[in-house]
Amino acid sequence: MIAALKSFAKAHWPKLHLRVILFGTLLFVAALPGVAALSLRVYENTIVQQTESELIAQSVVLAAAYKSAWRGGVPDPSPRPLAPEVPGIDLRTDAVLPRAPRGVSAGAPDRHAAQVAQALRPIVSDAVAVTLTATRLLDARGTVVLGRDDAGLNFGKLAEVRAALRGHPATVLRERSAKEMADWRAMLSRAYAIRVHHARPVIADGKVIGVVMVTRSPRGLFIGIWQDRVAILLGSGVIFLTLLVLAGLLSRGIARPISALARASDDVARGVPVVPETPVTAAIEIAQLYDNFRSMAARIERRSRYLRDFAAAVSHEFKTPIAGIRGALELLGDHGAEMSAEERARFLGNATADADRLARLVQRLLDLARADMATIDADARADVVAAARRVADSFRGGAFAVEVIAGTVPDARVTSAAIETILETVVENARQAGASLVTIRIEAMDGVRLSVADDGPGVAAADIERIFEPFFTGRREEGGAGLGLAIARSLLAASGGTIVAERVKRGACFRIGLVAAT
Repeated sequence: MIAALKSFAKAHWPKLHLRVILFGTLLFVAALPGVAALSLRVYENTIVQQTESELIAQSVVLAAAYKSAWRGGVPDPSPRPLAPEVPGIDLRTDAVLPRAPRGVSAGAPDRHAAQVAQALRPIVSDAVAVTLTATRLLDARGTVVLGRDDAGLNFGKLAEVRAALRGHPATVLRERSAKEMADWRAMLSRAYAIRVHHARPVIADGKVIGVVMVTRSPRGLFIGIWQDRVAILLGSGVIFLTLLVLAGLLSRGIARPISALARASDDVARGVPVVPETPVTAAIEIAQLYDNFRSMAARIERRSRYLRDFAAAVSHEFKTPIAGIRGALELLGDHGAEMSAEERARFLGNATADADRLARLVQRLLDLARADMATIDADARADVVAAARRVADSFRGGAFAVEVIAGTVPDARVTSAAIETILETVVENARQAGASLVTIRIEAMDGVRLSVADDGPGVAAADIERIFEPFFTGRREEGGAGLGLAIARSLLAASGGTIVAERVKRGACFRIGLVAAT
């Protein structure tokens, strides 16, 4: 079921701009309280409870007047204690009873109650005229002693009257007439379709002497809305304008920068790495996205430039031995029969040497590719001092020597194989340059720092920035490929390390920085 719904949503989900989504979300959130108030009948329930409160207040006053007139103005010697009475009707949960039936004839009402009603007639008439509340005064049996046109009728069977005759005030909801129920306002507002009935007992000398029965319809929801239409329209307009302003701010802070970044990504894909400036109105996360995208575009440009230069260098490096092999083969093919054995052997030797050079280039290119793609595990650690001593032992013998000077240093976040390869490359370059002594000094400084210095002829000042570029070498005639230091730098970069060449008065010096293992 859920999978089917997801499939349907994916198939029919509309393509929307971020601005539309932002404005729609804000509009929904702004409208949610009003929709909830209408759907949960919060406002209507408040109207009904307000009506009940007004009926309670009115019935209390009339009950007090009824009691005073009953006793001829003499105070009750044992009055019933009174307490605040809060509305108890809940439109959402209370049942709506059918329309109150007309009372039944029950004979003559209580004579004393009828006299009291006549005395209270002016008060009741004034209250009805002002509050539009249907008011009836009943005697101790529930018979009307004062009402509109139902004097002498008994309402003792009504639930609210029965409760009042037992000494408890009661409020119920009842339907309005069929004509009123068919009104369009009743279909829009449930409160319009009901009447609130409240019955209050009149207690004197500890017994119920009568009942005050009041009923009124609450003000309909949409009638109230219509009456307050100016304020509601003004508030809605202010909310709508506020939403437009917020949507505009969010658009400038989110949608526009993202659109600009999307266009910039297309430019980068076409080879135009131009990233726009970060908008000043962009959110912090969007600004960080711009910075990251700018760094990524710069890395892509550097990588593209590296690949272009690398391809040109590879083409140049391969061109010479391939040309030599092709020339030797053409000469042997055209003039092989006329050559002496020595000449043929010389040309074949040249071709073999060029083929060996190609083989070395291919192997070193593979080594460089592996170094560029290498990743060092975050948990990797190596004893740099031990690795340096193993490298020094491998060069022991003859006139060339490697010395290791080290104190107490932490392990580095690198593999032993990688650091040995790097040191072997640097030491071998020094040996081939004519050095007789290489000193490897290891210190605990900003992690682990190695200083590899030799007593050879050193590196020319003009070349000190280029020696790490692929295929740059000063020993091309001796078969050097110029990839060793490039491989060393790539291996170090994979572990967060660095290597630089420093200018010194004598010989060459390389500084290698490693991250300490955690």
